[in-house]
Amino acid sequence: MKQVIAHLNYLRISPRKVRLVSDLIKGKATKEAENILRSVTKRTALPLRKLLNSAIANAKQNFQIEKDLLFVKNILVNKGPTLKRSLPRARGMATPINKRSSHITIILSTKN
Repeated sequence: MKQVIAHLNYLRISPRKVRLVSDLIKGKATKEAENILRSVTKRTALPLRKLLNSAIANAKQNFQIEKDLLFVKNILVNKGPTLKRSLPRARGMATPINKRSSHITIILSTKN
């Protein structure tokens, strides 16, 4: 059973929001996962679809595995660095704003 891995680092979307979409395609065949990502209206769907296509291309180029034999074994969505900003408020105070980012790893595997 071959495993194919693709990474996407520093995606400027919160990991919590990315996990909502990534959980939809976990365990699905690649064609089905692609259709799901095409129909989801979340902002995260496009970067995840590009990452999935990259992993499929890695499998084809490096291991000569066809797209039909692959499925999404796992997707890891980890926290990336947080950009700390502040918003001016009344009486000279400031409110902190955390702009979160994500590191995504997709693992494809072959069906037995």
